[in-house]
Amino acid sequence: MKLHHLEALVAVADTGSIRAAARLIAISQTAVSKALRELENTQRMTLLMRAASGVTFTEAGQKLLSHARQVIGQLQRAEEEMAEMRGEHIGQLSIAVTPWVMRAFVPATLERFRTKMPDVQVELFEGLSAVALPRLRDGALDFAVVPLIPAMPEQEFENEPLVSFNTYVVARPDHPAVDARSIGELLAMNWAVNFTVSTYPAQMQDLFWQHGFDIEPRRLHCAHSASFLFDLIGHADMIGPCPAPLIISGPGTPLVRLELKEALQPKTVGIIKRRNAVSSASARCFIECLVEVIRQRARSSRREDTVLFDALKLLI
Repeated sequence: MKLHHLEALVAVADTGSIRAAARLIAISQTAVSKALRELENTQRMTLLMRAASGVTFTEAGQKLLSHARQVIGQLQRAEEEMAEMRGEHIGQLSIAVTPWVMRAFVPATLERFRTKMPDVQVELFEGLSAVALPRLRDGALDFAVVPLIPAMPEQEFENEPLVSFNTYVVARPDHPAVDARSIGELLAMNWAVNFTVSTYPAQMQDLFWQHGFDIEPRRLHCAHSASFLFDLIGHADMIGPCPAPLIISGPGTPLVRLELKEALQPKTVGIIKRRNAVSSASARCFIECLVEVIRQRARSSRREDTVLFDALKLLI
């Protein structure tokens, strides 16, 4: 197994076809196909299924892809570390950020970061935990700034808490259930939520089980994007949980908090990294800038900052 084999595998996964992969890594289609054949021959397994519609991965291919991303990611971070020692700041930084943190803190953080590392390309992904953790696991992300969840394996990830906040059930202003006072009154409603198989129990415990309620699975509609979630709540007659800071800043869709007697568990947003992974200089710099911005806004007397931090508890 050679590095160019793994690079071809990752390129095909990222682009969906051999032709696009060849353009991405600037080699011929023949060279990409040859690398993939050699890789399958050395492993004595089929890793990819080729069709006119594109390329899909077998189970073995998916497992190897995860390792390939980590290997290539570590090599990139090693190159960045060497460049840093030469006084250069180059490379790429890939981060997932939860939507309300993106809105509240990332613009100022990115501006500060760019003054320190202007040659580093930053790639930002929407950071719902259910979407971010698999990408962090396979090495596609340097780190994530997302809510910490009980299902997060401690042997895989380490975290640094930043702030905690409350979550409330919200609906559009003219929703039929806007006057509900208990989750028990909402079990016949359709809910917009975000979870994976591993995070499902924690989500159900927080929303329903801890209060003695259960809900039919057909009432739960899972969206893996914050904008999708709020579109469903705002325009598809659904309700769902929403972080208090996002209610304050406004998700772009008019939503109101339901005054329910049952309280949801407070959440904590933190910086999540793969355990024992070596952070690049650019990752460390971005995190330092983010922490500086959060602390600065926490001390600010501006009304927009005091309103925001009335809904947050600083943990750093």
